Amino acid sequence: MDATREAEQIVTIEAARAYVASMDRRKPFDLDAPNAGQLLGHLMSAEVLLMKIARAFDDSQKTER
Repeated sequence: MDATREAEQIVTIEAARAYVASMDRRKPFDLDAPNAGQLLGHLMSAEVLLMKIARAFDDSQKTER
């Protein structure tokens, strides 16, 4: 595995870990009467992180040298 790709994977995973850790420090929202905007924001952020993780670990994006 090339060093640049490995570094990208590590940075991506660390960003996801930091996001999850920050969720613990945020004021929880009431799931019985959720704030739709806040829930949507969390879902969109999670989706972006998952796309970045998928891209970082996608074997089809390897370039041959």
